[in-house]
Parts: sequence; C-alpha cells; structure tokens
Amino acid sequence: MDAQLTTPDLSKHPCFNPAMAGKFGRIHLPVAPKCNVQCNFCHRKYDCSNESRPGVTSRVLTPEQAAEYVLEALKIESRLSVVGIAGPGDPMANEETFEALRLIKDVAPEMLLCVSTNGLGLTYEKARMLTDIGVSHVTVTVNAVDPDISGQIYAWIRDGKKTYRGAEAGRVLLARQEEGIRALVEMGMTVKTNTVTMPGVNDHHVVEVAKWVASLGANVHNCIPITPAPGSNFAHLEEPSPMRMMELRALAGRHIKQMTHCSRCRADAVGLLGEGNSDELAGCLDACATKAPKKVRDKNRFAVATQEGVLVNQHLGVADRFLVYTHTDNGFELLEERPAPEFGGGNERWRDLSELLSDCRAVLTAAAGKAPREALSTMGVEVFEMEGMIDDCLEAAWTGDWAILKARRNGMGGECGCGKVREPGTGCG
Repeated sequence: MDAQLTTPDLSKHPCFNPAMAGKFGRIHLPVAPKCNVQCNFCHRKYDCSNESRPGVTSRVLTPEQAAEYVLEALKIESRLSVVGIAGPGDPMANEETFEALRLIKDVAPEMLLCVSTNGLGLTYEKARMLTDIGVSHVTVTVNAVDPDISGQIYAWIRDGKKTYRGAEAGRVLLARQEEGIRALVEMGMTVKTNTVTMPGVNDHHVVEVAKWVASLGANVHNCIPITPAPGSNFAHLEEPSPMRMMELRALAGRHIKQMTHCSRCRADAVGLLGEGNSDELAGCLDACATKAPKKVRDKNRFAVATQEGVLVNQHLGVADRFLVYTHTDNGFELLEERPAPEFGGGNERWRDLSELLSDCRAVLTAAAGKAPREALSTMGVEVFEMEGMIDDCLEAAWTGDWAILKARRNGMGGECGCGKVREPGTGCG
C-alpha cells in the first residue's frame, strides 16, 4: 500500500476524541529510551510490567522491531488506530523516534501518528520533521509557566551539552515549549498539553498554565494527577483526590477544552484506553523485542546494479555488489554499498539476494532472469530493467516517467545491447 494514497481518519484518535475511546485503541512504541530532563516526580523502570504509569515499559524496541510489532499487533487487535511514541524517555531526544515513525508510515499508512514530549527538544526544525513524516497529533507536557515553579519540578534539564537547574532551567524549557507549540499550531497539528498536578508544588498554578497554552493555540488541556513513583524525589507527595482534580479541570476549562478520560498510559501501552495490556499483546511485544528484526521495506529506497558506480549497466546475475540510494527532499543520496551473495547456489542465492534487498522498493538492473524476479517479488521488491546514468534511472523509477530515459538515448540512454528502448520491467525479448 502506498502511504501517499492513504489519508488516516483523524476522528479515530481515542485520546483526542472521547467518543472513540471505547471503539479504537492505541499502540505505544517504546523506542525512545534517552531523556533530556530529570523530573522530580519520575523514576523510570524498564521491567515493571504490572505498573501502569507514564515512563515505564517492559521492553525497549529498535525502530525495525517496532514496525514489525505494529504489524503483528494489528493481527491480534484490529481496533488499533493510533501509533504513539511517548518514551520511556523523551521522543525528541532520540533519533530512533523519527526513524520509527517513517517506517510505520510506510508499512501501516492507515494509522494515525502521535508523539508526546516535554517540549525541550521540540525546535521549529523538529516540528517540521514531524509534519513532513505525517504526524497529526502531538502532546506537550507543560507543568508550569513560572520558572521558579519549574525549578522545583525538574532536577535538571539538558539542552545539547549544557545542563541547567533551578529557575534557569525553567526559563530555557518554557522558551522551547513556546517555540514548539507555536510551530505545531502553525503547521496545522492537533496539539494537546499535559499538566502533571502536584499538591503544594503546582496545583495552585494549573489555571495559569491553561491560560498560557490556550494563548498559543493548543487545542486540548489535560490535567493529570501525579502518580507517586517510588524512588523519585516526589515519592512523598500524595495523589490529588478526584474532587480536587474535578475542581481544577472546571477552572482550567474556562480557558481551554479539557480532557477528562486520560488513562495515564505506559510507554508500551496497547489496546483500548483504560484496559491493561493483554497477555497476548504483551507476548507479541516480547517476541518482537527478542528476535532479530526483519528489514522493513522503505518506499524511498532503491538498489542499483552497477559496474563502476556511474551507470545502471549490470545484469542481476553477475552483480557482485549493490549501491543503495534513498530519496530525500534534495534528491537521491547514496546510503551504502552492499556485497551481493556468493555466486552459485541456484535458488538459494536468489533467496539470499531477496533478503539482502528486502528493505528496498525496487532494484534497478540492466537485466534479470525469471528466478531472481520471483524471489524478489515475494519480498515486495520490484525489478526495473533499464540502462543509463544512475541519477536518470533513479528519477525515472521514482516518478514513473520513463520518457526521462527515452529522451536520453544518446550514449547509454535507454538502450540495451539489442538497440531497443525499453520501459523498465519489459525486457528486450
């Protein structure tokens, strides 16, 4: 399925649309272990499967494992409509976040993409990256808009290589949160802001937070009662009563729409809101985390059979290496060179070749026989027969405009040894 032809239904996000909470679910991918702040209310664990609070997970996945996990989880629970990344650290502090989102967009384009962040790493550039990938919903946790209060909530924040503490940390974090929220709103994102409510620390300040995020254009505000975490600096605080939370939401709700059905999800939560992870889905996560991940096909990636690295001019059967390119906003870029499987071995070699190139959308080659075509087809990899400059061939394969090659028949052009101009895949028979 081509992600470009699929438009996810924005109404199916159970966290942003209460009417969908019992009909559709979410799957959180724990691919972001690094964090750029130390919250005094947080003590992250990776092995506490029975604890239900943000920041904990039983596993950490690679982006490739996460993509496979989504596909396997959908076989078990078809009501999943949202893929979210919320930790166990901060998604903006982990490059794996963006890699995982790109993979999900390719393999499951019907899913909504969602990210939750503290906002420190949410620069304008990162917001643009999220938009370009196709993320539609972002949650930013804003616990205070007074630097002195923030200084009590965070032990430290780390922006790049510099560490801040106290009110200075609060000022840096608040400035970045403002930049990020404004950018998201400008780019048309649906923005939710979370405020972890801590008695005696910021509960008297929640309405000021609501006013501030509303002024920036946020869509929803979510007041979350602190879940005291053993081992954290705020482990001694008591969770606010339901009556107190109802009072604060009513006051904050005068300024911005309130979310009232939050489940305070784990970083590996999966299924309907309010339901714990089922044994079957938990087993699925374990299975994907403990085995070597399969390569996930990337629609932007192409393999090229070439002798000298300039032309597409080598038969698939004699190629001893493949150059792998990816399409970017600036054209095609060379990712890597991959040695081909050893010659000989018959069909086993073609199986090895199909595995080698299974993450590619297509392979560009001067010619290919029936057996390798069939093996590559089982992996979803197309075979384009063409000859010419690599850049020209890549452009033709990407756009589907084979006239690019026909127009350049001089030299290698689009001719094979028999002198015919061939559209890719037709052969010269």
